[in-house]
Amino acid sequence: MKSFQLSGSVRTDLGKKAAKAFRLNGDIPCELYGKGRNVHFICKESDLRKLVFTPEIYYVELTIGEDKCLAIIQELQFHPVSGRVIHIDFLEVTEDKPIVMQVPVSLEGLAVGVKAGGKLSLDARKLKVQGLISAIPEKLVINVEALEVGKAIQVKNLDFEGLKFLNPANALVCSVKVTRGSRAASEEA
Repeated sequence: MKSFQLSGSVRTDLGKKAAKAFRLNGDIPCELYGKGRNVHFICKESDLRKLVFTPEIYYVELTIGEDKCLAIIQELQFHPVSGRVIHIDFLEVTEDKPIVMQVPVSLEGLAVGVKAGGKLSLDARKLKVQGLISAIPEKLVINVEALEVGKAIQVKNLDFEGLKFLNPANALVCSVKVTRGSRAASEEA
């Protein structure tokens, strides 16, 4: 997983009025949870753009004043009309404690069913996994070369070392669907 450097400053003013004032100045109110503590801080909105608006996942090397720690984004809150980030919750992580994250799925290879006229469908763009931060990959790469028409890969068919999948076992990840062209070719055969 990639790392992202982020620095912030501790905030002492809490509440709606203070948060609104921070947002008007281009700052985002944030909170860090973990290890039995809560730290309220602010970050520049421009610093967070590459972290928030990307399909990739990161762990954050967070510097708040003199304090440094590793964290992941736990929750994002967006403004309902403008779509701007209005609040971020970070979760402090350690190397020896498992975390839960949504990891993007990437398909690799040309399926046999696609060669026969089927259509490959990615049904789950992200999967929820649990594991140590060192075991979580940037994306879950799944080889679909052996997938035939009408067949699918479910969560229970996946096996990645050090990861436990938290999605339902029968949830579809990807499938090759039957198309009119492939149906006609199978009827002719």
